[in-house]
Amino acid sequence: MGRRGPYTCGLDAAVDVIGGKWKPLILWELHAGVRRFGELRRALEGISEKVLIQQLRELEADGLVHREVYREVPPRVEYSLTELGESLNEALLPLGDWGERHMEIIAARRGRTGASTE
Repeated sequence: MGRRGPYTCGLDAAVDVIGGKWKPLILWELHAGVRRFGELRRALEGISEKVLIQQLRELEADGLVHREVYREVPPRVEYSLTELGESLNEALLPLGDWGERHMEIIAARRGRTGASTE
């Protein structure tokens, strides 16, 4: 998990909550609605099952993601954004827009060709 405070400013707290590659991408995927674990895993190309489980647990502990377990056979688990998670996704929108506008420049400077499709 992240360092969990004390924080020096709001940006420090926000970066601690979404730190790493996968948390913002998980939040973004949940922006589209409720997802089951397998759906998230397929949508997040390159994430391992272990990392996805860990990241979802941390997001749940931070109150950003809700985990609903349905007592069925086989058991069904669904993930969705909480109100806090939705508000963080709204804050991430401008960052995503910035990335879209500058993706090719960033890739070129880092020696990568092409842009990711999402």
